[in-house]
Amino acid sequence: MSVCVIGAGLSGLAAAHALNLRGVEFVCLEKAPDVGGIWRQPEAGERGPAYEALHLNSARQLTGYADFPMSDELPLYPGHADVAAYLRSFADWAGLRSRVECGTEVLSVRQDADGRWTVGSRDAEGAVRERAFDRVVVASGHHSVPALPDPLPAGAESFEGRILHSMDYRHGREFAGQRVVVVGMGASGADIAVDLSRHAERTLLSVRRGLHIVPKQLFGISVDLIAEAPWFTRMSFAEQRRFVEQALLVARGRLSDYGLPEPDHAIFSSAVTISDEILSRIRHGAVTPKPAIGSFEGDRVVFSDGTSARADAVVYCTGFRMDFPFLPDKCPVGADGRVELYKRVVPADRPGLYFVGLIRPVGSITRLVEAQARWVADLVAGHARLPSRDEMREEITGYLAGIAERYGSSRGTSVQVDVGSYLKELKELLQSV
Repeated sequence: MSVCVIGAGLSGLAAAHALNLRGVEFVCLEKAPDVGGIWRQPEAGERGPAYEALHLNSARQLTGYADFPMSDELPLYPGHADVAAYLRSFADWAGLRSRVECGTEVLSVRQDADGRWTVGSRDAEGAVRERAFDRVVVASGHHSVPALPDPLPAGAESFEGRILHSMDYRHGREFAGQRVVVVGMGASGADIAVDLSRHAERTLLSVRRGLHIVPKQLFGISVDLIAEAPWFTRMSFAEQRRFVEQALLVARGRLSDYGLPEPDHAIFSSAVTISDEILSRIRHGAVTPKPAIGSFEGDRVVFSDGTSARADAVVYCTGFRMDFPFLPDKCPVGADGRVELYKRVVPADRPGLYFVGLIRPVGSITRLVEAQARWVADLVAGHARLPSRDEMREEITGYLAGIAERYGSSRGTSVQVDVGSYLKELKELLQSV
């Protein structure tokens, strides 16, 4: 059995390690010059979703691989350079380096009539080749294509300042002495606004919709460690939600007290923003909240409340689009834009194709991708079997219906998972082998 793993970031290395432990023949293709995924990009000065201020939002104890924990000498929330170095060390320790072809971009993945897969790639010297594999594991992530409002607000084409996406942001030093508007209150928006506020002349944060802002710690304990505590997991979902909402009210008060819109949804019904600093920077006057952008006029940004401000740059932190240009059409994204995968791993109509890491948990992703990788390795090695296509489609339909009921039907919610319940589900699959 031969397998092609696409991507050598955290998820790809987990998949490679699981296959290696089972003696499966594989090659891992990585378009970057080294392993590490987005964590190595700031150090390398490359364009990507990572920036120099990037740190883990999950505790190192839950972010390191089970077989190769992060060093206790690292801070609880390591920065990008420490995480990149850790991933390189893991690849060396696990003996994966010789199986990773760095500088190799995947151009196409197609399934042949005999069920095998042909993978086309281009190496660092520009040489193009095609290779046949029995199985393909996609672990390339889903933060590669910037999502900007379409259309941009009126006047954007004649705006005298710069308009960029967080994909192009590196460090606040580049904006020293400038007036900058950050759009979006997700994780990157909060991080970038905080970073800019230490360098820019003025930092405005444009927020269209209220999101729940959660500090990295509550009661002196990392929030993802709280989520693992037996006393918390014994609660019903309603009790957990009530507990967290009360704890947040005590820890930071109401978001409207900071000039931010209150969320229009209960916590755990949408992605949360984890940040220790953004509310503090607002309280200290370093970041000023504003509503959505209504239009651009010359060198000014006009907000929906009628106020305006001069700006040298606008940084849109508005996320990314799911895009896998090398894969067959509409795989794994269905006609309605939602990701359709059995157990969040297997496309029902594409036998031999698997996805690792195409999920968005509230908390550390590492244990989830390790469990996904072990299950994929069992499937590849023949130790586990998939149900019929109809059964897989039924599971996918049921899962997406539950997601829509809880999070709404927007496209990005289809990759949302709960750490506890999903990990339990994966462990049951592994135990059934």
